[in-house]
Amino acid sequence: MSGQLDISQIQELLPHRYPFLLVDKVIECEPKERLLALKNVTFNEPFFQGHFPGNPVFPGVLMLEALAQTTALLTSQSDDKYGPGSIYYLAGIDKARFKKQVGPGDQLMLEAVVVKARRNIWTFDCRAEVDGNLAASATIMCAAVAG
Repeated sequence: MSGQLDISQIQELLPHRYPFLLVDKVIECEPKERLLALKNVTFNEPFFQGHFPGNPVFPGVLMLEALAQTTALLTSQSDDKYGPGSIYYLAGIDKARFKKQVGPGDQLMLEAVVVKARRNIWTFDCRAEVDGNLAASATIMCAAVAG
């Protein structure tokens, strides 16, 4: 499968659920190459109560988690072995950098690009952007376990 995925299709592929499912839509997918997804950041998200009162900031670690979920979706679309029922574990994060604060009302564009795949370990270059401006980047490793 390639192209777009809506939230119900994403839920078939990822075990995450509210409040921890951080990808709302897949906009573009080129299996074995790249995936572009979207996270709508809303004021109603539970972490904004404490991060930070009066100055809501989307936590950087959740940006990394959203990128990790993006890598899992790309893995699921890139190898027939990994589909519904598969589990994707975060195996590593390198070179994480945060460049821009993200807050309510922002649309976070999440991109994962395959660097390499060896057995069930996939490595990706990832970027999170808001309005074309880099918010975060990292190299993320994902371990896939077929369901």
